[in-house]
Amino acid sequence: MSKTNNLVFKGLHIVAWIIFVGLCIEAGGLLVNFFYSLYEPEFIKNLYNDLDLSALYEESKWAFFNIYSFILVISVLKAYLFYILIKLMHKMDLAKPFDMFVSRQISQISYYTLSIGFLSYLGSQVANGLKDQGFVFENVHHYWEDSQAFILMGAILYIIATIFKKGVALQNENDLTV
Repeated sequence: MSKTNNLVFKGLHIVAWIIFVGLCIEAGGLLVNFFYSLYEPEFIKNLYNDLDLSALYEESKWAFFNIYSFILVISVLKAYLFYILIKLMHKMDLAKPFDMFVSRQISQISYYTLSIGFLSYLGSQVANGLKDQGFVFENVHHYWEDSQAFILMGAILYIIATIFKKGVALQNENDLTV
């Protein structure tokens, strides 16, 4: 592999770490705020990322927990997705990429990406349904506005994972015949 490709790969590894740390901070902030809001409900208006769900909490605690659960699960899944990606980038041998570990990791990445996409879409539908019922809340759309992109990316990654799985099988068969 050329030095340029190796340098680009290391640069992407660093970018993945930066994104992972940012997503962990976001998920951790949301998680801490969630538990803190259970004990101090008046704190809800000061949630992480200016997420003011105090009106929703006062109208219906069930709706608040429903929306916040979607936000929390999506944030944690995004952080875990990048954890899997970092693990893949750390252990992947670029000289021989068709490995069972790489195949499994790409499959997991595709499953988590699809899960994030479907949960984001479901969260947006639940939020729209609650808005139609008259519940008031703002600043939550950015947590699931990219649901279609995640679904499409998950589908593409699933195809790549299937190709990698076939590549691993062909490489193992080739290693046995040589």
